[in-house]
This record gives sequence, C-alpha cells and structure tokens, in this order.
Amino acid sequence: MTSDSPSPGSFRDETDILIAKFQDALTEALHTADERIALPPRADEILAGLKEPLPEDGCGIADTLDQLLELNRKAGANTGGPRCFHFVIGGSTPAAHAADLMATAFESLAYTWITSPVGVELELQGLQWLRELIGLPSNWPGIMVTGGTMANLVCLATARQWWAEELGVDVYKTGMSNLPPMPVLTSGYVHASARKVFGLLGVGTDQIQVHSKDDVGRLDPESFSNALEVLDGQPAIVVVNAGEVNAGDFDPVEEMIDLAHQHNTWIHVDGAFGLFARVSPRTEHLVRGVERADSAAVDGHKWLNVPYDSGFAFVRDRDLLAKSFRYSADYLPASDDPKPTLGAIGPESSRRARGFAVWATLKAYGRHGHQRIVEHCLDLAQHLARRVEQVDDLELMAEVPLNIVAFRYNPGGRSESELDQINQKLGAAVLTDGRFLVGTSKIGRRTVFRPAFSNWRTRAKDVDEFINVILNLGYRI
Repeated sequence: MTSDSPSPGSFRDETDILIAKFQDALTEALHTADERIALPPRADEILAGLKEPLPEDGCGIADTLDQLLELNRKAGANTGGPRCFHFVIGGSTPAAHAADLMATAFESLAYTWITSPVGVELELQGLQWLRELIGLPSNWPGIMVTGGTMANLVCLATARQWWAEELGVDVYKTGMSNLPPMPVLTSGYVHASARKVFGLLGVGTDQIQVHSKDDVGRLDPESFSNALEVLDGQPAIVVVNAGEVNAGDFDPVEEMIDLAHQHNTWIHVDGAFGLFARVSPRTEHLVRGVERADSAAVDGHKWLNVPYDSGFAFVRDRDLLAKSFRYSADYLPASDDPKPTLGAIGPESSRRARGFAVWATLKAYGRHGHQRIVEHCLDLAQHLARRVEQVDDLELMAEVPLNIVAFRYNPGGRSESELDQINQKLGAAVLTDGRFLVGTSKIGRRTVFRPAFSNWRTRAKDVDEFINVILNLGYRI
C-alpha cells in the first residue's frame, strides 16, 4: 500500500465531498428527468472506455463521482423519464424517491427486526396498505421482493409446498425426485417469468398446460374445464394471468377461479401490473374475484411508481409460506421470536429496506393519489389509441383494456410478412434514434409496437411527439 492510498480512517473525511457531489447529481437527475433523452446515442462506444485494469491506487471519491455523473449524462438510459414506454416501467414519485434514498443513507437491512426495526415495520405497514389498495384479504401474509419474477417464485414455491403436502410429502425436505409431475394449467398469456420460476422450482416448463383458443393466447374455457375434469381430484396449480404484456389483456379472472374452485387446485394470480386495475372503478372489473385466489404476485416498480427493485408476493396461508422458506441457525432469531424475521418467509436473507419507498408513497399520496396516477396512465393509453386510429399509416392491432397500446406502422400496399419486416426495422430505428424507449413484440404472428404507460411523469405531449417520431422514421424506411 502506498503512502497516499486511502485508509478506513480517511474515509470519514470524504463525507462532505459525498454530500456535495450527491446534491449536484440529485439536482441534475431530477430537474432534467422530463427532458433528458430516453436512450443516448453511441452509448456502447462511450461505455467501451470502462474496460480497464483494476486501479492499483484509486483516483479518489471526487473524480470517481464526477466520472460516474458524466457516464450517466452521456450513456445512461432515462427509464424514469416520461418517454420510456418499454417493459411496463414506472417512474418514482417524489416521496418514494426520497424514502428510497433515505433507506440507502441509513443502510437499513430489513432481514429481521433487530437489524432494522423501522425497515421491518414500514414493510409490514406498506403491505397492509397495498392489500387495501388492490383489494386483497387483510389477513393474507406478504413479503417484499425484487420484482415480479421473485414474487412469482414466492407464490409458486408455496403452491408447490401445498401440492406436495396434498400427496403426503414435505417437498422442502425431500425434494421433487420421487414425486409425479406437477400439473400446471393456464392460458397462452402465461408470462416468461412464470415459466422461468417453474423451471427453477424443479417443476419443469414442460408441465405447463396452455389452454388457448387462438394464436394470441386467449383462454379456451372448454379445454381448460375439461383438463380440470381429467385430473379427477389430483392436486394441480392454476395460473391466472391478470394483464398480459403485448396488449394488456386479461384472462377471464372470475370464470377461471370459479372453475378452479370446483377442483383440488391452488390458484395463483400473476398480476405484475394488471392487479393495479383494482385501483380504478373504470378497470376493477378486469380482476374481480382475485380475492378468492390462493396467491398473487404484483410489481411495485411498475404502476406503484416506486424505485427499482420492488415486488410483492401475497399468499393465503402463512404456515405454508413459512414452510416453503424455512431458514434457521443458532445465531439467528428463533422461529417463535415475537419480533418479525421477514428473511425467513421469503427467498432473500440479505434484504434492502424496500418498505421505505412503498410506505412513503402510500402515506404521502394515499388511495386517491395513486388512483389518479393509474387513471392518468389509462387516459394516455386511450389518447394514443385515438391518435393511431386517426392516422392513415398507423393500425391499431388490439383493443386497449388497460395501459398498453398494440399498433403497427402500415403504409398500405404491403404483405403481412413485409409489414413485419418494416416494423422490426422501425423498432430498431426508434431505439437508435433514442428519443423514446419502446419495444416491439408479437400479437399472434404479427410484429407490433406495444408502448406501456405506467409513469406519472408522462404527458399527452410526449404521446403526440412519439407519434411524430414513429411516422418520420417510418417514412424513411
């Protein structure tokens, strides 16, 4: 170690530099969020400069933070800004943003009560408010996780524990090796994250029975009902999809739950963004009946507008949840400790305090504030749909029940395969242009754009500019 290398003692002297630099960075990030480009051009070239050997002696905190800020200026995607319509990404309300920074500043570790009493209690209160907001039973236990995939993992691991116990086995202890295949029934709207989870849990993606009546993925109720009858009392898992990702459509939630309740099933609702339809009277009918399911997965960093990463898993049976994530050691709190240990009822032991942001945004804006955010996004989706229908060279490709608008560029006189190629090229051109972050996908075999609105920052003028960008780039292609 050289004489000028920093020592742990000297780190204390850097606190004032940290505060000053962070104030500058935070001010710039928040004040420019509405106007910063969504995806800076040449980001890959700029970031190539990061490839360097580990420094023998660091350059110090001031230069490091200056470089980091400059990298974000030149190559940082503005996913929290108003022109990010990709992947159903939300923004962060001011209250959520501030609370999340506070959780980091205080280095809150929400594994158990003694590592962060406030972190654990804020998480529990935030979960209770979320149950009220989206209409889940108040006695359902829940846990905050990183996002929709991990929320699905929590719920479906608990479902797997239930299924195995129906067969007289504790799968947490003995594993899956001596058990029969676990039946999973769903529609073609099943999300890639649910498939991933069934692979991770050892169930296997091949066990997923998809009952669709078309290449879009809509549920075939007759096929689904017949498959339940064939089970003849055997336990099975049913996955109900509340909000699919290409057009924002829904499985018939009430119908599926009614059918599944006639059989020996665990009903899981995958509602990463779709469960927020419950927040508005305009859309709550889309997920009516979800309270009769056995588990539900929801994302926070989508429509709740809290920072990444944030997701929520809710299950009906606390004992099954605890069995699915048993975790004990002599140095850890006992299972009967009256102080909560949230790390023992979920996949993560090391857990950041996500409850700060969730509690703060719900405390600051309440039910009505979040209803206004949801309905603002619903209005933006309808505004885009109307604009698409008014323009000759654009074609609406599906109804708009929620916050996703599926459309394509169609200048006329082209075959379906040619239109697919044109829209694929246009999708790449939009990302290269960088003014908007938006992706293409498929509805059936057709390539479509599928902008999703879930950020409170997005304005009608952003939607109008997006239309202009699509048309101008489309004309060039």
